[in-house]
Formats: sequence, C-alpha cells, structure tokens
Amino acid sequence: MASVPDIDVARARNTVIAAFLGWTLDAFDFFILIFTFDEVAKTFGVSITSITVAITLTLASRAIGAFVFGRMADRYGRKPTLMLVIVLYSLFEFASGLAWSYVSFLVIRTLFGIAMGGEWGVGSSLVMETIPARWRGWVSGLLQAGYPAGYFLATLLFGLCYSTLGWRGMFFVGAAPALLAFFINAKIHESPAFEVMRQRPKSSLRQIIKANAKLTMYAIAMMTAFNFFSHGTQDIYPKLFLGKQLGLSHVALTNIVLVYNVAAILGGLFFGMLSQKIGRRRAIILACVLALLAVYPWSHSRDVYMLCTAAFVMQFGVQGAWGVVPAHLNELSPAEIRGTFPGFVYQLGNFLAAINPVLQAEIAQRHGQDYGYALMWVAGSVAVALILLMAFGPEARGVAMAQEAGESAKLQGCQP
Repeated sequence: MASVPDIDVARARNTVIAAFLGWTLDAFDFFILIFTFDEVAKTFGVSITSITVAITLTLASRAIGAFVFGRMADRYGRKPTLMLVIVLYSLFEFASGLAWSYVSFLVIRTLFGIAMGGEWGVGSSLVMETIPARWRGWVSGLLQAGYPAGYFLATLLFGLCYSTLGWRGMFFVGAAPALLAFFINAKIHESPAFEVMRQRPKSSLRQIIKANAKLTMYAIAMMTAFNFFSHGTQDIYPKLFLGKQLGLSHVALTNIVLVYNVAAILGGLFFGMLSQKIGRRRAIILACVLALLAVYPWSHSRDVYMLCTAAFVMQFGVQGAWGVVPAHLNELSPAEIRGTFPGFVYQLGNFLAAINPVLQAEIAQRHGQDYGYALMWVAGSVAVALILLMAFGPEARGVAMAQEAGESAKLQGCQP
C-alpha cells in the first residue's frame, strides 16, 4: 500500500510561500475594484449601486471556478491547477482595464470571479496536504492573512498611485500576479497526499457527497456566514461609509484602511495559532465575540481616532476568525475530494453572500443613506450566526490528510 512521503521542510516552506502569495495577489486584484467603482461608474454613466453588481457577479461566479478547478485539482493535481488559475485571474484583471462599456465590464469581472474562485481551495489543499499537522494552526492563519495583505497592497496602490494611474491603470497593475506561476513551476512539488490518492480506486463525487450530506450542508452554511462576515465589513466600508457618508479625506480614508488591514493580518495569525491550542471552533467563537464588542463604535463613530481604533479591533476579530478557516475546512473535508470540497463550499458560501454589497446599499438607502446602520446590522447578525454554528458544529483538528480511498472526514470522527 502506498504511503505518504516524509515531510521535506524546504518543500513545505516553498508551498506555504506560493499559496500565501497566490491568495494575497488574488485579494489584491479583487480589492482594486473596491477603490475604483465610483470612477468606473462615472466612466460608464451608471450609478454606484449599479457598479456594486460587478462585485456581486465576481463573488457569485467564484463558486463555478471553485468547482471546475477543484475537480481539475482532484484529477490532474494541485500544482498545475494552481498555476492555471493564477494566470487566468491575472489575465482577466488586466482585461478589466480594457473594458469599453458597462456590460463588457460586468462580463470580464464575472470571468475574473470564475478564475479567482479556483485559487483558495486548490492552494489551501496543496498546503494542508504538504505541511506537518503541527504547522496547521499558524499556517492557516498565515494563509488567510494573505487576504488582508492583498487588501493592504491594493490600498497602497490606491493611496500612492491612483491619481497617476487612474482606474484602468490600477487594473493593469493587477496583471502582475501571473509572474508567480514561474515560482510555482520551479519550486513547488505536487501534494504528497494527492500522489497517494491518485493510485487508489476513485469513488464518484455523488457517492462521496451523499455519504457526507450533513457535513456538506453545515460547511455551506458556515461559509455563507463567514463570507457575509468579511464582505459585510469590508466592501462598502471605505468608499461609501468613510468616504461618502463621513466625508473623510483621501489620506484619512487610506490610513484607516491600512490600519485595519494590519489588524486583519495580526488577527489571522493570532487566532490561527490559538486554534492549534484550544481548538478551531473555540478560537472562531472568541474572534466573533471580539468583533461584536467593536461593532457599534466601528459603524457609528464620527471621530477619526475612534474609527481607526474600532476598525482595528473589528478586523482583528473578523479576519482572526477567518484565520482558522483553511485548517478547519480542510480537516473537515472528505479526503478524496479535498481539492474540490473546501474551495467549493467556500465559494458557494460566497455565492449565497454575493448579494451583500447590493443588500447593504439598499438597507442604507432605506435608512436615509446611513451606511453605518447597514454595516452594523450585517456584521452583528453574522457574528452571532457564526457563534451558534461553531457552538453546535463538528471539528476534526489533527486529522490525517492522506486516508484510504473512500474514507471521509465524517462527523463520527470529529471532536465534540
């Protein structure tokens, strides 16, 4: 019987670097739109609310990419699939800067979303199947910290170069992540667990999902709440709340966003490491409680320093909870479809939460353009929902990643 190869530390380190950069640059490309949709709206003669549809389409289409590229990763390998999705999302980011009409922009952003949707699941499965089990907590936090790191880079680009580049130039810069494919090709090996699994008889996807139906439904609900948690605290906060409603200057807005993205990175690392000691679910609950404590001053303060402090605490909690997700979701995943399952349930949750920017804009309009009210309502609700899901959900901390064909991470094997 085939066995999992011994862990090579250099190999594991390079894999972590590649997956971190892949997710960082993925997020960088996504958040460029957050800072430019007012100018994009002016260019195409549509409302800001109409441009938020581009965010919704990007988020919704990620589920398609997660499934398609996840199945490719389970069939052909994590490494080649990861290279492909990085090249594709970079290509469509560049093409976004060439859009000639509102409709063409929406189409290109949808294609970008499909490509973007494949990165997280494929990259996280490659890492979690390569590294030692004792690394999972801090590596999970590091991987998820790539998301606010990408947001941080997009903020820097906006703060330093927007006046020179314009919105189209910012999207052109977003093509740079394609260069990462060269590093992956030269330095990254295939997942050891995939090498084992490819030698075994395969069960059908339908059989595996049927055997894990309760787990699948739980994971989708969990990731829907998680995606409302992140996008509900990020997508409209800088431009519509800080910029439009509060009228903060370009410099003040940029500084607040930079500060809360540093907090997000630190939160992901802290709670990821903490989850290795106290468990995945407990760490997520603590992070959600922290976010709840900050939600009112974060959404209703008018003082810049209070806003900055509250935003720091909020994103420390939000992305702290997210920092546990790569390890938690990959550990729960059925072994035979780990290339597909984590990314697909994540992005299906994204699909269900894709209405968030339009929903928050609509809530704000119904309450006298009060974006703070919309932010508080969504963030508070999903924090409570996540606490309940974690309190009654499963955990599989420390589960072996390479298992016999057909064996699944069923609830019976999970820790209470």
